[in-house]
Amino acid sequence: MHDLDAVSPVCTICMRGLRDDEWDRLVCRICQDRGTAMLRELPALYDQLGDLLEPGSGRGDGRVSGTRGAPLPCSLHVLDLRARGGLVTVLADWEAAVRDELGYEAAPFRGDLRQTLAGVTGFLVANAPWIYSSFSASADLHREIRALHGHAQRLVTGEQAERRITVQCACGQPMRVTLTTPGRRCTACDRQYGHAEIFHLPLADRAERSAA
Repeated sequence: MHDLDAVSPVCTICMRGLRDDEWDRLVCRICQDRGTAMLRELPALYDQLGDLLEPGSGRGDGRVSGTRGAPLPCSLHVLDLRARGGLVTVLADWEAAVRDELGYEAAPFRGDLRQTLAGVTGFLVANAPWIYSSFSASADLHREIRALHGHAQRLVTGEQAERRITVQCACGQPMRVTLTTPGRRCTACDRQYGHAEIFHLPLADRAERSAA
């Protein structure tokens, strides 16, 4: 938890200052609500990804005819996300970590991957208040949820991935961000930046040219 004697503790995800009634939390309630909403949407996105694997369905991205010798008529990215080791496995590993920290028993067998996903997301949603207030790896879990949700959503809608830019911390360390990055902590000096502060930093390549 935060040191209550410290000045303006911040959310470990978005780096915005916590409200007075949030000082006993690691993460603000706004980020909790966003993470919970993404978890609730993942089962439906998983089903929509499955629809893209049906021959002749979807937008045709990455598809070719199913003639002999041709690649499978589906996106390998979709397969990777839906298969064992993909989205469901990643979230199940996080459920195991949460259960371990809470002292709970291991998760029960729930059936196939789709049934497992429903159980995992249901568990994480039900325990979101504790996860976002007290779980030691809550920020890492949230980033994983956001990455999985964003990847699945882009595959379903056909949207392009967000463009990444490199900004430079005041200490000189480059940091890769996107326009929706909620906040970032510099890995070199441990300085925290909120969303707005990130985009007041100079672009790394411009900073290098100015120093030359």
